[in-house]
Amino acid sequence: MHVSYFDVTVPVFKKNLLIAKSLLQKGLEHALEQGISEATFLDQRLAPDMFPLLKQVQIITDNAKGASARLAGVEAPTIADTETTVAELVARIDTVVAYLDTFTPEQFAEAAEKKIVLPYIPGMYQTGADYLVDFVLPNFFFHMSMVYGLLRSQGVVIGKMDFLGSLKLHPVE
Repeated sequence: MHVSYFDVTVPVFKKNLLIAKSLLQKGLEHALEQGISEATFLDQRLAPDMFPLLKQVQIITDNAKGASARLAGVEAPTIADTETTVAELVARIDTVVAYLDTFTPEQFAEAAEKKIVLPYIPGMYQTGADYLVDFVLPNFFFHMSMVYGLLRSQGVVIGKMDFLGSLKLHPVE
């Protein structure tokens, strides 16, 4: 079975964004049950110099849409970071998932060789292959892990399967 750049980006991002959405909703329910305001819930962070939960979610959505667009050779839509509620973050996730649904595997045929120029690293580029392996996937899952870790640190009852989501299992013959 051949796995394409499309296979390891778009479906992976979609699955994990939907997991993040579920985690956020469970987290907010827990916070409200504990008498924690939504604003306080979204402002939680693991360390004072780290981004809060709200920003972690914005980053995973930006990573998913930006990386998919760069690897497919198209311009990503801009989404302003104006969310202040879980409902707004859920809408942002839904917007990005809908955007990811517009991609086709054919758009990723030349992804490995593309020159990826990132605005925050001026004068340099990565090949699509290096970008995917060195930056995109580790960065996306770092911020996904932060979402999970922040919720667990607040006592939200979630486990590894909540992070992993459904698994594609096949019978042993």
